[in-house]
Amino acid sequence: MKKLTLIALTCLVTAVSAGCGNTNSDSKTAGSSDKPVELKFVTWGNQAHMDLLKTLTDKYTAQHPNVKVNLESIPFADYQQKISVLAAGRELPDLAWAAERMVPQFMANGILEDVSDFKNDKTFNMDDLIPSTLDLFRKDGKLYGIPFSTPPSVMFYNQDLFAKAGLQSPNELAKQGKWTWEEFMKSAKALSSGSGANKVYGANFFRDWKTWILLSSYSWSQGSGPFNKDMTEFTWNDKYGVDTLKMLQTMMFTDGSHPKAGEQVSFETGKIAMFFDVYSYVSKARTIKDFKWSIAPMPSGPKGSVPMLGQAGYVVFKESKHPKEAKDLMKFLASQEGVQATSTYFVPPRKSVLNSDAFLNQPGNPDVAAIKQSVIDEMPKARMQPGHVQWQKIDTEILAGFDQLFGQAAQPEQIVKNMEQKVTPLLKAKP
Repeated sequence: MKKLTLIALTCLVTAVSAGCGNTNSDSKTAGSSDKPVELKFVTWGNQAHMDLLKTLTDKYTAQHPNVKVNLESIPFADYQQKISVLAAGRELPDLAWAAERMVPQFMANGILEDVSDFKNDKTFNMDDLIPSTLDLFRKDGKLYGIPFSTPPSVMFYNQDLFAKAGLQSPNELAKQGKWTWEEFMKSAKALSSGSGANKVYGANFFRDWKTWILLSSYSWSQGSGPFNKDMTEFTWNDKYGVDTLKMLQTMMFTDGSHPKAGEQVSFETGKIAMFFDVYSYVSKARTIKDFKWSIAPMPSGPKGSVPMLGQAGYVVFKESKHPKEAKDLMKFLASQEGVQATSTYFVPPRKSVLNSDAFLNQPGNPDVAAIKQSVIDEMPKARMQPGHVQWQKIDTEILAGFDQLFGQAAQPEQIVKNMEQKVTPLLKAKP
């Protein structure tokens, strides 16, 4: 995700010859230029992500001393709007991250560079990329980005709190086919205790109070969802949309098993028993020293468990003054070497890395069995996080509905009707 974004992304700079490159970082291709080049690379990464990217780009520029890479991070909540502003002012960076929610708008606005020619570079090995991870970036037979992260949503849970409450772990229940939404709600209630500063909540769906999208997994597992598959209709105005909001309403205001809006209680404090996020949150979870934690699949409904699949990729912007160099850097970042490095934090889109020790056995990771059960085995079931050219406005209207729920200003039945009235025209609107 929410649940890494939205939305959202090797060839060496001097290795381009007749449209074909070489990803061997120890060599330079004849005819390459030593003219100084500065590339601006924009992400929404946290400090750990930025440190990793700095290490990668430093390795790249060590082989290409004429190239300088300037990294910049923009908060995810502001990222799509900031890119839109930069596009309007013709001040876009050379390359950037793009999340699933952003890509449809960027493609519709015509600001992305076509990178279809990557398939002609045998050293890049396009066949190593899981085919479905490229779908987001395809339009009209062209390719406008390369993924670096394909994280399904998972549930992080506090093993110590489960043991203290004498409850079976979600992993054990999932093996038995008993890890359902009903069981989840019972567990959340049983795991909640205390009050005030000592309050422990059973669960939290929200990384922040804007990440409502992970709740889609509940209705997806019932055979419904917030939108139809081609994002032309708002479909949460049904029993399952209402039930999704009722579940959250009950947990917040009846069971007291979920924080109320505005309460800032993070999983890392040990006061949240179950926390939903995309797998990339593992970079923060690895820093936890005060309790044992692990990951489990999303709870299941009649249609099984259906996690949300977030996706992020590298893109190059058309107005880059150095498109060749920007694309070459992108190839390096998206190569097997680059993806293996970023798999420290992100679920890799390359088959060669996904099942490798480099991904599975990172220091501080959950047990390999838990990763396979919650991530690798669940990826084929996952649904892509919705994206639309009007996503920012759609998101705003749905958040307004959640504000009504949080403030107890309306009941779920009326809230989803209001959402439908506001969102439907946006789904049919042009960019």
